[in-house]
Amino acid sequence: MLTERELESCYLGQFIPVHYHHNMLMDNRRMPGFKAAINHLVAPGAKVLELGGGTGVLSWFAAAKAEKVWCVEYNPDLVREAKHFLSKNVNGHKVEVIQADAFEYLPPEPVDVVICEMIHVAMLREKQVQVIESFKQRYLAKFGGPLPIFIPEAMIMAVQPLQQDYCFEGYHAPIVQFQEPTFTQPNSMELAPPSVYSMLDFTQAVDAQIAWEGVFAIEHAGTVNALRFVTKNILAVVMQQSSTIDWLNHYLVLPLAEPVQVAKGDQLHVSFEYKAGGSIPSLQASIRADHLHVVEAAWALQQQRMPAYA
Repeated sequence: MLTERELESCYLGQFIPVHYHHNMLMDNRRMPGFKAAINHLVAPGAKVLELGGGTGVLSWFAAAKAEKVWCVEYNPDLVREAKHFLSKNVNGHKVEVIQADAFEYLPPEPVDVVICEMIHVAMLREKQVQVIESFKQRYLAKFGGPLPIFIPEAMIMAVQPLQQDYCFEGYHAPIVQFQEPTFTQPNSMELAPPSVYSMLDFTQAVDAQIAWEGVFAIEHAGTVNALRFVTKNILAVVMQQSSTIDWLNHYLVLPLAEPVQVAKGDQLHVSFEYKAGGSIPSLQASIRADHLHVVEAAWALQQQRMPAYA
Protein backbone atom coordinates (compact mmCIF):
# COMPACT_ATOMS: atom_id res chain seq x y z
CA MET A 1 0.00 0.00 0.00
CA LEU A 2 1.46 3.35 -1.05
CA THR A 3 1.62 6.16 1.48
CA GLU A 4 -0.12 9.48 0.81
CA ARG A 5 3.20 11.08 -0.12
CA GLU A 6 4.05 8.23 -2.49
CA LEU A 7 0.66 8.53 -4.17
CA GLU A 8 1.16 12.26 -4.60
CA SER A 9 4.68 11.66 -5.92
CA CYS A 10 3.39 9.28 -8.56
CA TYR A 11 0.68 11.73 -9.58
CA LEU A 12 3.03 14.70 -9.78
CA GLY A 13 5.70 12.87 -11.76
CA GLN A 14 8.29 11.91 -9.16
CA PHE A 15 8.83 8.56 -10.84
CA ILE A 16 9.78 10.00 -14.20
CA PRO A 17 10.19 7.36 -16.93
CA VAL A 18 13.76 6.23 -17.53
CA HIS A 19 13.77 7.59 -21.09
CA TYR A 20 13.21 11.09 -19.69
CA HIS A 21 16.49 10.75 -17.78
CA HIS A 22 18.14 9.65 -21.01
CA ASN A 23 16.92 12.87 -22.63
CA MET A 24 18.50 14.83 -19.78
CA LEU A 25 21.85 13.22 -20.62
CA MET A 26 21.48 14.66 -24.13
CA ASP A 27 20.53 18.16 -22.93
CA ASN A 28 23.38 20.38 -24.13
CA ARG A 29 22.38 23.23 -21.79
CA ARG A 30 21.84 21.25 -18.60
CA MET A 31 24.89 18.98 -18.77
CA PRO A 32 27.72 21.53 -19.31
CA GLY A 33 26.21 23.87 -16.72
CA PHE A 34 26.06 21.25 -13.98
CA LYS A 35 29.51 19.91 -14.88
CA ALA A 36 31.02 23.39 -14.59
CA ALA A 37 29.20 24.18 -11.33
CA ILE A 38 30.15 20.88 -9.71
CA ASN A 39 33.78 21.26 -10.83
CA HIS A 40 33.82 24.76 -9.33
CA LEU A 41 32.22 23.92 -5.99
CA VAL A 42 33.60 20.43 -5.25
CA ALA A 43 37.09 20.70 -3.78
CA PRO A 44 39.65 17.89 -4.06
CA GLY A 45 38.97 15.25 -1.40
CA ALA A 46 35.46 16.53 -0.66
CA LYS A 47 32.52 14.42 0.51
CA VAL A 48 29.43 14.83 -1.66
CA LEU A 49 25.78 13.75 -1.44
CA GLU A 50 23.36 13.72 -4.36
CA LEU A 51 19.64 13.56 -3.62
CA GLY A 52 17.66 12.17 -6.55
CA GLY A 53 20.58 10.81 -8.56
CA GLY A 54 18.79 9.51 -11.66
CA THR A 55 21.36 8.00 -14.02
CA GLY A 56 24.20 9.01 -11.69
CA VAL A 57 25.83 11.48 -14.05
CA LEU A 58 25.95 14.42 -11.62
CA SER A 59 27.46 12.20 -8.94
CA TRP A 60 30.01 11.09 -11.52
CA PHE A 61 30.91 14.72 -12.26
CA ALA A 62 31.55 15.16 -8.53
CA ALA A 63 33.65 11.97 -8.35
CA ALA A 64 36.29 13.56 -10.57
CA LYS A 65 37.48 15.55 -7.53
CA ALA A 66 35.60 14.16 -4.52
CA GLU A 67 36.91 11.44 -2.24
CA LYS A 68 33.44 9.92 -1.77
CA VAL A 69 29.98 10.46 -3.27
CA TRP A 70 26.68 9.08 -1.97
CA CYS A 71 24.07 8.97 -4.74
CA VAL A 72 20.52 8.52 -3.43
CA GLU A 73 17.76 7.41 -5.80
CA TYR A 74 14.30 6.04 -4.96
CA ASN A 75 13.39 4.49 -8.31
CA PRO A 76 14.80 0.91 -8.39
CA ASP A 77 15.08 0.96 -12.20
CA LEU A 78 17.30 4.02 -12.05
CA VAL A 79 19.32 2.59 -9.18
CA ARG A 80 20.20 -0.41 -11.33
CA GLU A 81 20.94 1.79 -14.33
CA ALA A 82 23.13 4.21 -12.38
CA LYS A 83 25.17 1.35 -10.94
CA HIS A 84 25.58 -0.12 -14.43
CA PHE A 85 26.68 3.17 -16.01
CA LEU A 86 29.03 4.09 -13.16
CA SER A 87 30.77 0.72 -13.42
CA LYS A 88 31.73 1.63 -16.98
CA ASN A 89 33.24 5.03 -16.12
CA VAL A 90 36.53 6.02 -14.52
CA ASN A 91 36.03 7.15 -10.89
CA GLY A 92 32.65 5.41 -10.86
CA HIS A 93 33.89 3.31 -7.93
CA LYS A 94 33.89 6.46 -5.77
CA VAL A 95 30.10 6.69 -6.07
CA GLU A 96 27.92 4.60 -3.78
CA VAL A 97 24.41 4.33 -5.22
CA ILE A 98 21.78 3.92 -2.51
CA GLN A 99 18.11 3.14 -3.00
CA ALA A 100 16.41 5.37 -0.44
CA ASP A 101 13.86 8.15 0.00
CA ALA A 102 15.53 11.56 -0.29
CA PHE A 103 13.12 12.83 2.39
CA GLU A 104 14.63 10.40 4.89
CA TYR A 105 18.24 9.64 3.95
CA LEU A 106 21.23 11.15 5.72
CA PRO A 107 24.85 10.32 4.89
CA PRO A 108 26.91 8.41 7.46
CA GLU A 109 29.16 11.45 7.97
CA PRO A 110 29.08 15.19 7.26
CA VAL A 111 29.38 16.23 3.62
CA ASP A 112 30.77 19.34 1.94
CA VAL A 113 28.37 19.58 -1.02
CA VAL A 114 24.80 18.48 -1.67
CA ILE A 115 23.57 18.16 -5.26
CA CYS A 116 19.80 18.09 -5.73
CA GLU A 117 18.32 18.39 -9.21
CA MET A 118 14.60 17.84 -8.73
CA ILE A 119 13.86 20.96 -10.73
CA HIS A 120 10.82 21.75 -12.81
CA VAL A 121 9.99 25.15 -14.28
CA ALA A 122 8.32 27.39 -11.66
CA MET A 123 9.40 24.74 -9.12
CA LEU A 124 6.22 22.78 -9.86
CA ARG A 125 5.69 19.00 -9.82
CA GLU A 126 8.97 17.94 -8.21
CA LYS A 127 9.78 18.37 -4.51
CA GLN A 128 13.06 20.28 -4.75
CA VAL A 129 12.18 22.80 -2.04
CA GLN A 130 10.68 20.29 0.38
CA VAL A 131 13.54 17.80 -0.01
CA ILE A 132 16.23 20.41 0.66
CA GLU A 133 14.40 22.00 3.60
CA SER A 134 13.77 18.58 5.15
CA PHE A 135 17.43 17.67 4.63
CA LYS A 136 18.63 20.86 6.33
CA GLN A 137 16.62 20.15 9.47
CA ARG A 138 17.65 16.50 9.73
CA TYR A 139 21.31 17.25 8.90
CA LEU A 140 21.60 19.96 11.56
CA ALA A 141 19.94 17.70 14.12
CA LYS A 142 22.44 14.90 13.41
CA PHE A 143 25.67 16.75 12.64
CA GLY A 144 25.15 20.36 13.72
CA GLY A 145 26.42 23.19 11.51
CA PRO A 146 27.56 24.41 9.17
CA LEU A 147 25.33 23.23 6.35
CA PRO A 148 26.95 21.99 3.16
CA ILE A 149 27.01 23.95 -0.10
CA PHE A 150 23.94 23.28 -2.25
CA ILE A 151 23.89 22.82 -6.02
CA PRO A 152 21.91 24.68 -7.29
CA GLU A 153 22.51 27.56 -4.93
CA ALA A 154 19.42 29.60 -5.88
CA MET A 155 16.57 30.11 -8.35
CA ILE A 156 15.11 33.21 -9.96
CA MET A 157 11.56 32.93 -11.31
CA ALA A 158 9.78 35.38 -13.58
CA VAL A 159 6.44 35.68 -15.38
CA GLN A 160 5.47 37.43 -18.63
CA PRO A 161 2.15 38.15 -20.40
CA LEU A 162 1.83 36.74 -23.91
CA GLN A 163 -0.45 36.64 -26.87
CA GLN A 164 -0.08 32.97 -27.76
CA ASP A 165 -1.27 31.42 -31.02
CA TYR A 166 -3.35 28.35 -30.14
CA CYS A 167 -4.40 27.51 -33.71
CA PHE A 168 -3.09 24.14 -34.89
CA GLU A 169 -3.87 23.70 -38.59
CA GLY A 170 -7.16 25.49 -37.99
CA TYR A 171 -7.93 23.69 -34.73
CA HIS A 172 -8.16 26.05 -31.72
CA ALA A 173 -6.78 24.41 -28.59
CA PRO A 174 -5.48 26.50 -25.64
CA ILE A 175 -3.02 23.98 -24.22
CA VAL A 176 -0.15 24.06 -21.74
CA GLN A 177 3.12 24.39 -23.66
CA PHE A 178 6.83 24.05 -22.94
CA GLN A 179 9.16 26.19 -25.02
CA GLU A 180 12.86 25.88 -25.73
CA PRO A 181 14.42 29.08 -24.30
CA THR A 182 17.22 29.28 -26.87
CA PHE A 183 14.81 29.42 -29.83
CA THR A 184 12.70 32.29 -31.12
CA GLN A 185 9.03 31.51 -30.56
CA PRO A 186 7.17 32.82 -33.63
CA ASN A 187 3.75 31.93 -32.16
CA SER A 188 4.34 33.93 -28.97
CA MET A 189 3.95 37.72 -28.92
CA GLU A 190 5.52 39.29 -25.83
CA LEU A 191 3.18 42.05 -24.66
CA ALA A 192 5.35 43.25 -21.75
CA PRO A 193 8.80 42.43 -20.32
CA PRO A 194 9.01 39.60 -17.75
CA SER A 195 8.79 40.43 -14.06
CA VAL A 196 10.61 38.52 -11.30
CA TYR A 197 8.11 37.07 -8.84
CA SER A 198 10.28 34.88 -6.60
CA MET A 199 13.92 34.34 -5.66
CA LEU A 200 14.83 31.19 -3.72
CA ASP A 201 18.16 31.08 -1.88
CA PHE A 202 18.98 27.65 -0.48
CA THR A 203 21.48 29.10 1.99
CA GLN A 204 18.40 30.52 3.73
CA ALA A 205 15.12 28.94 4.83
CA VAL A 206 12.85 28.56 1.80
CA ASP A 207 9.06 28.73 2.04
CA ALA A 208 7.28 26.32 -0.29
CA GLN A 209 4.29 28.66 -0.55
CA ILE A 210 4.70 31.09 -3.44
CA ALA A 211 2.37 34.03 -4.04
CA TRP A 212 2.70 37.10 -6.24
CA GLU A 213 0.72 40.15 -7.26
CA GLY A 214 2.05 42.67 -9.76
CA VAL A 215 1.32 45.09 -12.59
CA PHE A 216 2.68 44.98 -16.14
CA ALA A 217 2.99 48.05 -18.37
CA ILE A 218 1.75 46.77 -21.73
CA GLU A 219 4.08 47.64 -24.62
CA HIS A 220 2.10 46.16 -27.53
CA ALA A 221 -1.62 46.05 -28.24
CA GLY A 222 -3.13 42.58 -28.40
CA THR A 223 -4.87 39.90 -26.37
CA VAL A 224 -3.26 38.57 -23.21
CA ASN A 225 -4.30 34.93 -23.36
CA ALA A 226 -1.32 33.27 -21.68
CA LEU A 227 1.43 33.72 -19.10
CA ARG A 228 4.97 32.51 -19.67
CA PHE A 229 6.85 31.26 -16.60
CA VAL A 230 10.65 31.44 -16.66
CA THR A 231 12.99 29.70 -14.21
CA LYS A 232 16.71 30.49 -14.05
CA ASN A 233 18.73 28.18 -11.83
CA ILE A 234 21.87 29.63 -10.27
CA LEU A 235 23.98 26.47 -10.15
CA ALA A 236 27.04 28.20 -8.69
CA VAL A 237 28.22 31.68 -7.80
CA VAL A 238 31.76 32.35 -9.05
CA MET A 239 32.91 35.05 -6.65
CA GLN A 240 36.33 35.51 -8.27
CA GLN A 241 34.71 36.54 -11.54
CA SER A 242 31.58 38.17 -10.08
CA SER A 243 29.52 35.82 -12.25
CA THR A 244 27.27 32.80 -12.00
CA ILE A 245 26.92 29.43 -13.69
CA ASP A 246 23.30 29.19 -14.78
CA TRP A 247 20.80 26.79 -16.27
CA LEU A 248 17.54 28.00 -17.78
CA ASN A 249 14.58 25.61 -17.69
CA HIS A 250 12.19 25.28 -20.60
CA TYR A 251 9.60 28.04 -20.51
CA LEU A 252 6.14 27.09 -19.28
CA VAL A 253 3.23 28.78 -21.09
CA LEU A 254 -0.16 28.59 -19.36
CA PRO A 255 -3.36 29.70 -21.14
CA LEU A 256 -5.64 32.10 -19.30
CA ALA A 257 -9.22 31.08 -18.63
CA GLU A 258 -10.36 34.61 -19.58
CA PRO A 259 -8.20 36.46 -22.16
CA VAL A 260 -7.78 40.22 -21.71
CA GLN A 261 -7.77 42.73 -24.58
CA VAL A 262 -5.04 45.34 -24.04
CA ALA A 263 -3.74 48.48 -25.72
CA LYS A 264 -0.24 49.93 -25.57
CA GLY A 265 0.13 51.80 -22.28
CA ASP A 266 -2.47 49.74 -20.41
CA GLN A 267 -1.65 48.38 -16.97
CA LEU A 268 -2.34 44.69 -16.50
CA HIS A 269 -2.80 43.37 -12.97
CA VAL A 270 -1.77 39.73 -12.47
CA SER A 271 -1.86 37.55 -9.36
CA PHE A 272 -1.36 33.87 -8.58
CA GLU A 273 -0.31 31.54 -5.79
CA TYR A 274 0.80 27.94 -5.55
CA LYS A 275 2.92 25.56 -3.55
CA ALA A 276 6.34 24.50 -4.79
CA GLY A 277 6.08 20.88 -5.86
CA GLY A 278 2.38 21.27 -6.65
CA SER A 279 0.68 20.46 -9.93
CA ILE A 280 0.55 22.69 -12.99
CA PRO A 281 -3.28 22.88 -12.76
CA SER A 282 -2.99 24.19 -9.18
CA LEU A 283 -1.04 27.20 -10.44
CA GLN A 284 -3.23 27.62 -13.50
CA ALA A 285 -6.43 27.69 -11.43
CA SER A 286 -5.07 30.47 -9.20
CA ILE A 287 -4.15 32.91 -11.98
CA ARG A 288 -6.09 36.17 -12.14
CA ALA A 289 -5.44 38.77 -14.85
CA ASP A 290 -7.32 41.98 -15.68
CA HIS A 291 -6.87 45.70 -16.25
CA LEU A 292 -5.59 47.42 -13.14
CA HIS A 293 -8.51 49.88 -13.05
CA VAL A 294 -10.99 46.98 -13.14
CA VAL A 295 -9.26 45.28 -10.21
CA GLU A 296 -9.07 48.54 -8.24
CA ALA A 297 -12.78 49.24 -8.86
CA ALA A 298 -13.72 45.75 -7.69
CA TRP A 299 -11.57 46.16 -4.58
CA ALA A 300 -13.12 49.55 -3.78
CA LEU A 301 -16.62 48.10 -4.16
CA GLN A 302 -15.72 45.25 -1.84
CA GLN A 303 -14.46 47.72 0.77
CA GLN A 304 -17.73 49.67 0.56
CA ARG A 305 -19.75 46.53 1.21
CA MET A 306 -17.73 45.56 4.29
CA PRO A 307 -19.49 46.44 7.57
CA ALA A 308 -18.02 49.35 9.51
CA TYR A 309 -17.04 48.78 13.12
CA ALA A 310 -16.88 51.59 15.62
